[in-house]
Amino acid sequence: MIKLSEVKCLAKLAWPLLIAQITQTLMGVSDTIMAGRVSSTDMAAVAVASSIVFPIMVFLQGIILALPPIISRLNGAQDKDAIPKAGHQAFWLSIYLSLPVFLLSFVTNSLVAPMTMEPALKTITADYLSYVFAGIPAFVFYQVLRQYGEGLSITKPSMIIMVIGLIVNIPANYVFIYGKLGAPALGGAGCGVATTIVFCAMLTATWLYTKYAKALQDYPFFGHLHPPEWREIRKILKLGVPIAFTLLFEITLFAIVAIMLARYGSDVVAAHQIALNVSSIFFMIPLSIGMATTIRIGYALGQGDSALASTTVYSALISGLLLAGMNATLCYILRYPISELYSTEPEVIEMAAQLMFLAAIFQFSDGTQIIAGCALRGYKDTKAMFYLSFLSYWMIGLPTGYILAMTDWIVPAMAAKGFWIGFIVGLTAAALLLGMRLLWTQHKVKTTSQLVYP
Repeated sequence: MIKLSEVKCLAKLAWPLLIAQITQTLMGVSDTIMAGRVSSTDMAAVAVASSIVFPIMVFLQGIILALPPIISRLNGAQDKDAIPKAGHQAFWLSIYLSLPVFLLSFVTNSLVAPMTMEPALKTITADYLSYVFAGIPAFVFYQVLRQYGEGLSITKPSMIIMVIGLIVNIPANYVFIYGKLGAPALGGAGCGVATTIVFCAMLTATWLYTKYAKALQDYPFFGHLHPPEWREIRKILKLGVPIAFTLLFEITLFAIVAIMLARYGSDVVAAHQIALNVSSIFFMIPLSIGMATTIRIGYALGQGDSALASTTVYSALISGLLLAGMNATLCYILRYPISELYSTEPEVIEMAAQLMFLAAIFQFSDGTQIIAGCALRGYKDTKAMFYLSFLSYWMIGLPTGYILAMTDWIVPAMAAKGFWIGFIVGLTAAALLLGMRLLWTQHKVKTTSQLVYP
């Protein structure tokens, strides 16, 4: 059952991850604001280019997220020699994954050529993509080093290094967007240069920490470099690809809903984006708890302590529900003041506030499903998470939302409200299905003494 000591362990791991996630979001906000001060075309180019590159980054990061449960389990088993070896296999994989994206940096004009856009918008978008694609190898290798440390229950450096990234991002944007200190004024494309500089800065900082920190001296990543072993790389892919697709399902779901709502006009889309942005900020709290849960479960199973793993799960779920209650309360009480921060138009404010009421309701199922999914990662049961998430988001949530939002089959078309009710239905289905799978997995571990996927 739940233990206060385990809650404290989760909190110790989770709060730096939460700050890191918030800081990462602030980078995107600063890009949008600073590009928008040049022109609406530059801001639009950053938005279009980000919609292309962000899913790619999420997918690559999702694959590398297989590393923490692997490392944490080896750490629990005190297999110190195997830990750097696992990290090196992820390093080789990062090269194979990032090289094709890097090569795309030379053909971005061809990539955007088929898109129907103004010539100026197309040019800035292509330039932005070329700069960011060039930095993808640094981004992926940074993820390897970050997940290596987090797998060893070392999460504070991730927070500090992400703050460093934000500190680098703002002046780099200033220099390359506006053409300061002798640099060319690249407008929105300058955000792409700044983003690649940030990737390199975070990689450098993480490399220095991994190499010299006392906490990692027993797990020397930069000692003997193990050659690539395809059997071990396939294990990472077997765990990581389902994680990557699960993340991709979620972000593409929200993107498609925004496209579908475009027919109802800019006010509806704006209200939807406000509620979605606020929800994504609240979501970082259960996400951080979930990431900590993955690490703790892997460590417990590495020790052969399935009871501790179960205690971690229950402690995380109860903590998540309590925090969801806090999030829901804040979301409901502050729905109008928050909406007024984003817009001055009464129609948009009213619609956004109504959607935030629905967002308050789904805090419980959203928090439960992400923590349950992350717990399954800790058990290395990612394939089930992939199937159940796809079923919940795309086969239950989206059709429900479409029927309520776009048709008169059940009730008169509800526009954005219908899709948000669909989100609630889909996330609730995910919470129930992933929770049932988690109970089955725990029962299997307890009754058969198997670690599910060693």
